[in-house]
Amino acid sequence: MNAGDRGAPAVVVTGATGAVGRHVARVLAGRGPVRSLVRDTAKAEALGIGGEIVVGDYQDRAGLERAFAGAGAVFVVTADPLRPQDDAHILDAARAAGVRRAVKLSWLAVADARANDLVARWNRESEQLLRSSGLAWTVLRMRTPMSNALSWAPSIRRESVVRALGGDARTACVDPRDVAEAAARALTEPEHEGMTYALTGPELLSAREQTDTLARVLGRPVGFEELTPEQALARWSTRLPRPVAEALLEAAQRRQAGESAEVEGDLGRLLRRPPTTFAAWAADHAAAFG
Repeated sequence: MNAGDRGAPAVVVTGATGAVGRHVARVLAGRGPVRSLVRDTAKAEALGIGGEIVVGDYQDRAGLERAFAGAGAVFVVTADPLRPQDDAHILDAARAAGVRRAVKLSWLAVADARANDLVARWNRESEQLLRSSGLAWTVLRMRTPMSNALSWAPSIRRESVVRALGGDARTACVDPRDVAEAAARALTEPEHEGMTYALTGPELLSAREQTDTLARVLGRPVGFEELTPEQALARWSTRLPRPVAEALLEAAQRRQAGESAEVEGDLGRLLRRPPTTFAAWAADHAAAFG
């Protein structure tokens, strides 16, 4: 789909207010018709989500079919491993509505056979649903998004400190804007059908190193305090169901063992440019950290 190709079938973006989906909607809005599926129109408007806004819920099959009517492709984002049926509902409704292509946002941890936590198992099963759906498919397996660092913003603003588990564990975190650009290509370029891509940033960084980068960007000292596993689990459990919090702890412990310490080349090839560094992302989001 080329810019200005307004006669093309619409692309539906699920999870359109999420860390990646919001950018996918914006990229696609400049290229052709896009329909953003959201639960909260006020949030979508505040974020400046592009294209047509449609309210829907993954549990509402009829509503999903209406949202997908006339669409040619769908960006599939689900967020709750305790509701694995959401992927099936999206894919079934897309197929019934005549959608031809689906691009699934997944997690790179599923490629590690030793990863057997709730989130890894859920994503593996969701990928298999996609591959057996009858739709033309692409899987985008992303590493930890750089935007996760925004969870540190309150403590940086108030105390100039970051608190996290596994401060020395290094991983190639990725800019959600880069993932969105890759998704837009997968949704509109047929050569990506049947492909599974590993999307990482261009460098391995630990939480301590990210903290040092933020300090340089902000022009003031920012300290780092290591959390114990118990402290991290307690923090995650305040905002997430206990099984999900426990899965995050398992994933963090794998990172500490070095199981996420790889830089992949797929993203640069998809973008046709080097992926964004954490320093560049931090500079663009400096205002959030005060």
